[in-house]
Formats: sequence, C-alpha cells, structure tokens
Amino acid sequence: MKKTILALALAATAGVGMANAGGLAPVVVEEEVVIEDAASTSAAGIIVPLMLLLLIAAAASSSSGGSTPPV
Repeated sequence: MKKTILALALAATAGVGMANAGGLAPVVVEEEVVIEDAASTSAAGIIVPLMLLLLIAAAASSSSGGSTPPV
C-alpha cells in the first residue's frame, strides 16, 4: 500500500514537472484605449440660421420690385 501511494505521488510530481517544463508565460499587459471627443465650437448651431438669413436677404435685395425697366 505504501509503495502504491509513493508511486502515485511520484507520478503526480513528474506530471506537474512536465506541465511546467517551459516555464511561465510572460504577462501581456494591453494598453487601455482612450477615445476623446473633438472639441466643438459654441457657434456651430448658429451658422445654418445665419446662412439662411443671408440667403433670404440676398434674394429680397435682388428682386425687381414690380417696376418696368427703362426703355
């Protein structure tokens, strides 16, 4: 019985030794990816209405106004 236990202990020790024969793998640390939002200007919401206002003003100033052209 003692020989059987001794044989099992030796077999377990040899199996563990073979499993770690290559040594431990080096630890791989992955870098954390940080995504930053691009800074936006505060006037971004006013550009479209100003362009629309300029377009309306240009259209109103170029209208003929109903007058007849000189002969």
